[in-house]
Amino acid sequence: MALWRARAASSTLFSITKLNILKPSSVFNDNTANACRKFSSDVANASGSPRESLANQMMFLDINSRIGSSMPLSSMRIGTIIHNIELKPGQGGKLVRAAGTSAKILKDPKSQYCLIQLPSGVKKMIDSRCRATVGTVSNPSHKDKKLRKAGHSRWLGIRPTVRGVAMNPVDHPHGGGEGKSKSSGKYGRVSVSPWGKPTKGGYKTGPLKRRK
Repeated sequence: MALWRARAASSTLFSITKLNILKPSSVFNDNTANACRKFSSDVANASGSPRESLANQMMFLDINSRIGSSMPLSSMRIGTIIHNIELKPGQGGKLVRAAGTSAKILKDPKSQYCLIQLPSGVKKMIDSRCRATVGTVSNPSHKDKKLRKAGHSRWLGIRPTVRGVAMNPVDHPHGGGEGKSKSSGKYGRVSVSPWGKPTKGGYKTGPLKRRK
């Protein structure tokens, strides 16, 4: 009985080994397919949302949406985030150049002028032939930087600012008076430079008579 059991086990083992020898490619293909399926599912799960994948494709395929591309405003689309904008064609970038700032195109720039919203919220019409750069200026945390001491501002080339009302009359038109005197006459004096030029409102060109 024991001999019969041993022979049966050996014959079963031989048949299984023979089957594996005759069909190795099928077993290998099944294992490879399973591994590929697992790998593809892992990659699909790690790639993120379809919106992010679409944005990545647009970044590399469409030159109008590629960050860092410089081109005329007429070649861009509505809603594009831009910086380093020209005021006149060929003049060079003048607007939106500070760290971390950006502007946005509000209307489709197909006409002669393009409507742009600046970082301050002001909407400005700019010639569509002017060039700009796609994207945002780097280093957005620059505004959060704290100066460690007074000498730190001097390292940056910033000199002390002295108020005109703290000076003497010979040094500034706002100087003199008792204490923090800001007035000169009945209606006071407008803000002027050390040379007497208006600095805030400029020269008044409208009617002097007050409107009722």
